[in-house]
Amino acid sequence: MYAIVRAGGRQEKVAEGDVLTVDKLTGEPGDSLTLPALLVVDGDNVVSKAADLAGYQVTAEIVGAVKGPKINIMHYRNKTGYKRRMGHRQPYTEIKITGISGK
Repeated sequence: MYAIVRAGGRQEKVAEGDVLTVDKLTGEPGDSLTLPALLVVDGDNVVSKAADLAGYQVTAEIVGAVKGPKINIMHYRNKTGYKRRMGHRQPYTEIKITGISGK
């Protein structure tokens, strides 16, 4: 069984036991949360209607906070002596899917 969920502005395909990296979420490691399901596939049975999806629930547990790769930014203007160097690391949260329950 797997589901398509909305997490951090993106859609992710998840199954029980998967570990995902999503945009930063509030909460401590060990906290549980519920993700909205957009589609659920259980063998030959595919559920995509909003009324039917109301009975399904995808639960996850926060594993911890991680950071993305370093992005280097360089501003430079010719003939003026202007140089500016900046960097950025996007914060993410790792979550582990603990269950997909439904009807």
